[in-house]
Amino acid sequence: MDYMIKKHFPDVNFKNPVFIHFGRCARTRLGSIKKVYPKSLVAKLKGNFSSVITMNGHFRDENIPEYNIDAVIAHELCHYAHGFSSPLPQMTTHPHRGGIVDKEMVKRGFGDTLKKQKKWFKENWISYLKTNNP
Repeated sequence: MDYMIKKHFPDVNFKNPVFIHFGRCARTRLGSIKKVYPKSLVAKLKGNFSSVITMNGHFRDENIPEYNIDAVIAHELCHYAHGFSSPLPQMTTHPHRGGIVDKEMVKRGFGDTLKKQKKWFKENWISYLKTNNP
C-alpha cells in the first residue's frame, strides 16, 4: 500500500494514519474503508481518527491473482482521496455515482489492473466461492 500511495497518489495529502488488514471472507464485499477513532476521549473530541482498509479474507488465498488485491486497495485509496473515511473534503455525496472511482483509478494508472480484475471476477469469482466458501 505504501508503494501504491507514493507512486499513484503523490498529490493526495494523507493527513492521518491509514492501515490495512484482512477481514472476514465475504461473497460480495471485496474491501472497505472506514474511520476508526481512538479509545481516548480527548483524541475523539479532537476528531483524531485512523482510516482502516479492510480486505476480503479470501484475498489471503495465494490463488487469487495479485492484481485483484491491488485493484481493491487502489479503489479504497480513491475513496480516501475523495474524502470518504478521511479528513479530506468530501468531493461528492455518493462514493460511486457515475463511476467516479473507476474513472479515478484509470486516471491514476490502474486502468489495465481494473480491466483484468473485472474480467477475472466475472469469469472466476462464483466458481471460486463455490469451492472456497462453504
